Amino acid sequence: MIRRLAALALAATLAACGFHPLYAPSGRNAALMQTVFVDIIPNRNGQILRQALQQRLEGDDSGVPKKYVLSVLLNQREDALSFNPDNSYSRVRDIATATWSLHAVNAPSKRLTFGTARAVDGHDFLAGQFFYADVQSQDATNRMANIVADQIAEAIATYFRDHPSQG
Repeated sequence: MIRRLAALALAATLAACGFHPLYAPSGRNAALMQTVFVDIIPNRNGQILRQALQQRLEGDDSGVPKKYVLSVLLNQREDALSFNPDNSYSRVRDIATATWSLHAVNAPSKRLTFGTARAVDGHDFLAGQFFYADVQSQDATNRMANIVADQIAEAIATYFRDHPSQG
């Protein structure tokens, strides 16, 4: 009972101070974010990132007319961290860096906002286990795509919150 009262008091306090979820499913920002078209990102890793961004921005409603275009340039690399006695590597650090910009469809030369998102992950290579290495690499790519997509979606939601005239 005390926990419920404390939760209600916290919710009332947050509401009173102007707290609103940044991109709640039924909020104004969610509606604006559905109007963002995610431009093609080259390569397989770019396709994975694009799908993650589309899930966060468009949600389930892909039929909404698009007012904005999100352009992303993805750079992903692997750095060897640990080596075996035969000079093959056994541990890799994966780094994904995405430089992005948001433009209005009717004014493509005017950049509304931009930024950089970054994620770092890693995976192991076991001697002779090539399938395992491929699976580990793909898992790292998926995790980094989700991290980068979260960062970009949060930045776009913040932009729409801070610029209400854009809607």
